[in-house]
Amino acid sequence: MAGEVRHSPHGAQDRAMTTTENECPFCDRIAMRHDLLGANSLCVAFCDTKPLNPGHVLIVPYRHEPDFLALLPEERNAILRMAAELRSQLDEEYRPDGFNLGVNVGRAAGQTIGHAHLHLIPRHWGDVPDPRGGIRCLIPEPTRYRPVGERGDQR
Repeated sequence: MAGEVRHSPHGAQDRAMTTTENECPFCDRIAMRHDLLGANSLCVAFCDTKPLNPGHVLIVPYRHEPDFLALLPEERNAILRMAAELRSQLDEEYRPDGFNLGVNVGRAAGQTIGHAHLHLIPRHWGDVPDPRGGIRCLIPEPTRYRPVGERGDQR
């Protein structure tokens, strides 16, 4: 039924991926320590191997935790600080018009790697026909914006 919310029969266990540290591609990249764009005491940043746009970066905590919302406050803060620091680097290299920051928690939200991470995605006018709504467009039906030019348009 349209609009019906379905819950996993596995509950909270199904919200996170089952990737272990031994089979985690992010843990492998952290251990190799090459291709890092930034690092601090709690997290690292590297380019996404399947970027949505040039300059698409992943910021990943060292600690293997599948659920971003279960990270320690210090880890989340370090990740956000890293995003702010990388912004100037990405501004200089890619000259974006904006950024999307995104987190997927659980398979139902689109998480494919069971290690928490933040996407930092440079955006440019014209990279999509109509960027209004940003992440709201993941579920297109509820996104109903006024036509361009009507009162309230922020363009």
